[in-house]
Amino acid sequence: MLYTYDNAIHGFSTRLTPEEARSLENQPGILSVLPELKYELHTTRTPQFLGLDKSADTFLESASGSDVIVGVLDTGVWPESKSFVDTGLGPVPSNWKGACEAGTNFSLSICNRKLIGARYFSKGYESKESKSPRDDDGHGTHTASTAAGSVVEGASLFGYAAGTARGMAPRARVAVYKVCWVGGCFSSDILAAMDKAIEDNVNVLSMSLGGSMSDYYRDSVAIGAFAAMEKGILVSCSAGNAGPSSFSLSNVAPWITTVGAGTLDRDFPAFVSLGSGQNYSGVSLFKGNPLPGKLLPFVYAGNASNATNGNLCMMGTLIPEKVSGKVVLCDRGVNPRVQKGAVVKEAGGLGMVLANTEANGEELVADAHLLPATAVGQTYGDAIKKYLFSDPNPTVTVLFEGTKVGVEPSPVVAAFSSRGPNTITPEILKPDMIAPGVNILAGWSGSVGPTGLATDTRRVGFNIISGTSMSCPHVSGLAAILKAAHPDWSPAAIKSALMTTAYVEYKNGQKLQDVATGKASTPFDHGAGHVEPVSALNPGLVYDLTVDDYLGFLCALNYTESEINSVARRNFTCDASKKYSLTNLNYPSFAMGSGSTVFKHTRTLTNVGSPGTYKVSVSSQSPAVKISVEPAVLSFTQMNEKKLYTATFTVSSMPTGTNSFGRIEWSDGKHIVGSPVAFSWN
Repeated sequence: MLYTYDNAIHGFSTRLTPEEARSLENQPGILSVLPELKYELHTTRTPQFLGLDKSADTFLESASGSDVIVGVLDTGVWPESKSFVDTGLGPVPSNWKGACEAGTNFSLSICNRKLIGARYFSKGYESKESKSPRDDDGHGTHTASTAAGSVVEGASLFGYAAGTARGMAPRARVAVYKVCWVGGCFSSDILAAMDKAIEDNVNVLSMSLGGSMSDYYRDSVAIGAFAAMEKGILVSCSAGNAGPSSFSLSNVAPWITTVGAGTLDRDFPAFVSLGSGQNYSGVSLFKGNPLPGKLLPFVYAGNASNATNGNLCMMGTLIPEKVSGKVVLCDRGVNPRVQKGAVVKEAGGLGMVLANTEANGEELVADAHLLPATAVGQTYGDAIKKYLFSDPNPTVTVLFEGTKVGVEPSPVVAAFSSRGPNTITPEILKPDMIAPGVNILAGWSGSVGPTGLATDTRRVGFNIISGTSMSCPHVSGLAAILKAAHPDWSPAAIKSALMTTAYVEYKNGQKLQDVATGKASTPFDHGAGHVEPVSALNPGLVYDLTVDDYLGFLCALNYTESEINSVARRNFTCDASKKYSLTNLNYPSFAMGSGSTVFKHTRTLTNVGSPGTYKVSVSSQSPAVKISVEPAVLSFTQMNEKKLYTATFTVSSMPTGTNSFGRIEWSDGKHIVGSPVAFSWN
């Protein structure tokens, strides 16, 4: 036995040969035998950017926010980080059943009224690493402090992004469950942590990891999340970093909140200044002695190497005689961006220009390079190469400009953010929403440098990193705020509030953009839109869901009794006389594929605000999809009153692979309750 499970599933994990596993699967009473799966991590200007610095402050300062507990499944925690100081927090909530577990370099007394729990799970991943909740990676400290870090004044990375750092829910409590190790995050450990977190009484689970693109009854995260949802715990997961290709999402179960990534209005400009007099803007977090004030000789890595992939600046591929004393242009791809700079430095190079190729387009991610370096997009990279290849004596320097705010347009959808459609259930639109996930400043581990490279001996209290791993804890923290404001709301109601109030346009009325295309983003990129937490506190109406609704959803998927039992831990028989339909799951968004010309979706809205009369407005970007809603007016006279409506989508045929989008909005003049519509001819 590695683990026995009581809450997330009823079962145990153990080591078996394939023959033993098959034999066990055929025993009576055994529902399923799942192989161990490896999940990967999806790797503060933000409160201000989200409008939390103003109106929500009064609420955040209220004592109620401090009773909410955010559980974070990740690489552990660096408890000494200033983000976990417990000044001003009252006693640990009385319903908390969790604990701090001692381990290597981690004593019980290290927890406090902020960091109220710390556990580690490593039986599924046997390794030489120190057995302890301590974070030797940085990722877990970053996500936990993003969700619920305390207010820290004077935070920055080498002076970049300087200001006051604070989590989304700075008064919420943090409980850390270390499930990720150097070799990855294994499903038996993840499930054991979810099992424990449910028992410990967390209110929100934040999981910046993913990996399984399998049916829900085979996906440990989906199974554990179902049990958590049933206990009233909202589960927030990252969408994945496999964008901009379509169908690249993970964590797509409807009872999970799936979060994509957008940019902030903040940048870290560093210019490439060529001998020809041209300047090209890039980004960098380099801190140290700048390049000498004069122009330096410039060389393309592909011409300073005998390796076929010499242009990528892989370890040991650069010829020192051709690089020494020069600035090197390396192409992005394959090995880590910061490692390329380390390779240039080791070969005697003085600086680096990192150029995007087609794979990354104009996506710029800032790094704390180990030598003077900047990263440029594909267009500028190509222009710089043109100069490099045509000038007999090319020269260059890099100029660092620090931190710039007020960048327009923002947010834009990050190119790396995973995209829909949903491969498991196309009728559920995913991702659910986007939140800030590019160049995010948050707490860091004291045992690793900002680049994570072994050769990086620098130590920092805060680091700037990017990924849907960063956007997920933003939503986890916002969910904690909503839970504190509305303790009786279900996870589905909280998710609905975040989705229906999300925005899809900039203040100037233009549509949100996708950095991957330079054009307007779609619901397959941004879901319901970018979170708008202040509006989410008072959404007017919500689309609520119960366990029974999700069981009906599993029936609509034609799951067998044992498959339903695997997900929902109960003997449940679908009612043969009932017609189950995926289109009737009370989800705050609408998605459909071809296969019919008329789709009818029923939805129920619950009033969570003042009485009011809501009128519907619909829009469809293509004449091929006509949307009508019946009734067109809904009147609510009291709190928690429910009203039903039917949306009918009439579709004419279009070429396969075409997508079309629309929107359904209910408004009483004060609130707008918006839902995206996505249609794909597949």
